[in-house]
Amino acid sequence: MIRKLVAVSLLTLASGHLLAAECSVDVDSTDQMSFNTKAVEIDKSCKTFTVNLTHSGSLPKNVMGHNWVLSKEADMQPIATDGLGAGIEKDYLKDGDARIIAHTKVIGAGEKDSVTFDVSKLDPAEKYGFFCSFPGHIGMMKGTVTLK
Repeated sequence: MIRKLVAVSLLTLASGHLLAAECSVDVDSTDQMSFNTKAVEIDKSCKTFTVNLTHSGSLPKNVMGHNWVLSKEADMQPIATDGLGAGIEKDYLKDGDARIIAHTKVIGAGEKDSVTFDVSKLDPAEKYGFFCSFPGHIGMMKGTVTLK
């Protein structure tokens, strides 16, 4: 009887570990003004979620810099437009913009940055997106973020 309980307990632990949600994603950006993904899915069981951004290109950030910005889909273009005047020093994002849920800094060739955010800030009924706020990049560098 005890052996069966131990076996069931170990099996439960093992399967729970296998079913654990992946609460992070790796996103690569390139000199061709692109992300390697157009969609990020976040498991509802995640308390926090981390985006690891890399720049696999060869151009510096002042020429072909990229960041990863999360907001409601409807706020993406207005955030990018409002951030134009902020400059690269502020990651092309307006100070104190409450529409921004999370963002990395602008990075260039060979650089990396990460951002972790609280998943409870996302409403399953809302549509979210991600984009690069570097001037002119949002047209090609954007995607969807969904809770699953």
